Amino acid sequence: MKKRLLMYAHYYHPDVASTGQILKELAEGMLEQFEITVICVVSSYTGVIPKEYNKKKYYFEEINGVKIVRVQVPEFSKTNKISRVNNIIWYFIRALMATFKVGKQDYVYSISQPPILGGLLGVIGKWIKKAKYIYNIQDFNPEQTMAVNYSENKIVLKTMMYLDKFSCKQAHRVIVVGRDMEETLNNRFKSSRGIVSKKLPKSCYINNWINEKEIYPLEKDNPGVLAFKRKYGLENKFVIMYSGNIGLYYDLENLIKVIAKFKDEKEVVFAFVGEGTVLNKLQLIKDTARINNVVFIPYQEKADLIYSLNAGDVHWVVNAKGIRGVSVPSKLYGVMAAGKPVLGVLEHGSEARLIIEESKSGYVTEPGNYKAVECLIQRFVDERGTVIHEEMCTNGRDYLVNHFTKEISIKKYIEEILNLQEEISVERKSIDEQY
Repeated sequence: MKKRLLMYAHYYHPDVASTGQILKELAEGMLEQFEITVICVVSSYTGVIPKEYNKKKYYFEEINGVKIVRVQVPEFSKTNKISRVNNIIWYFIRALMATFKVGKQDYVYSISQPPILGGLLGVIGKWIKKAKYIYNIQDFNPEQTMAVNYSENKIVLKTMMYLDKFSCKQAHRVIVVGRDMEETLNNRFKSSRGIVSKKLPKSCYINNWINEKEIYPLEKDNPGVLAFKRKYGLENKFVIMYSGNIGLYYDLENLIKVIAKFKDEKEVVFAFVGEGTVLNKLQLIKDTARINNVVFIPYQEKADLIYSLNAGDVHWVVNAKGIRGVSVPSKLYGVMAAGKPVLGVLEHGSEARLIIEESKSGYVTEPGNYKAVECLIQRFVDERGTVIHEEMCTNGRDYLVNHFTKEISIKKYIEEILNLQEEISVERKSIDEQY
């Protein structure tokens, strides 16, 4: 009989949040080993809730064999902190209530979204279900909050740190998504003298992934790619693209000021595909500086992502300074899957930068070094159509197929979860032998 696994996912398919897509593939990829139930919000990543989800507190569905409980939450604006917090709190409360509706569970899995509350959901779910708990940290908080000065309230930040460390200690396994993030986890449990606590949570790192069978290189004359380019005015241009969340953690406001230095390059266009909290600011900078070769494009449906990614000749993969060891930009995997070179603005030793350097799939510089960013843009423009550019395309795709496919990463998750039972049995046997 299959073991039962309860997954808390703030967002889940069909929401376009990257974690929602990853968790869908993870859940479906583990169905041979586990019976899986997901508790998530009704479709609402953009802040707007479809009418069909406005009548009840809970909706029970099944998608591709995965049981889903969707909880009702208020609509929100991504630019309004109070409405976002209200939305998250209602998710937390109703997700807890939904926990009593899903029956016995052997494992509970949660991710670090929403910040702090995602971990606490898993802990409480573990207690309610008397289950083994896996905590998947996609982003460390409060470290991420502090890196971009989103809050400077020391009491709030200390409380956040205490609570998330508590979630880590309660987990039977902490899974992070990068080598640099393992270092951050260890640092959380170091004393003032730099000694790592004996109570360090058991952890491992498993990279996120992309489905390389859904995202892959297309010819430049592919009808879907050409249609996308025509629709957004990218025809016959060298396209340097940013695709993903246009949010706080990427220093995009300063990067678009660097882009402004190329506004007279008639054959070059900078495309931003996505939405987020700083989109309006970028649009204002574009209009004020009259950067006519910048184009803003809305989120693309998952089925169209292959065309939008292939429409870019080079893709940005960026993080603001201070994000090293805090999160890993998942957009990197999509770029590599499409076989496109990377223009990386990432800290030395960060997981994404290590991957780019190891795969030789792009050029990278440090966040805040805007002169170097300008030079890299110019270098990509100068090398367009050359063997160097083509080698980067091939290198990225090949490296991804060998290391970051869905099958490779999901297999690692299955092994880690199944190993928990064996480890607990060994520990119990050791304790019994002592007495």
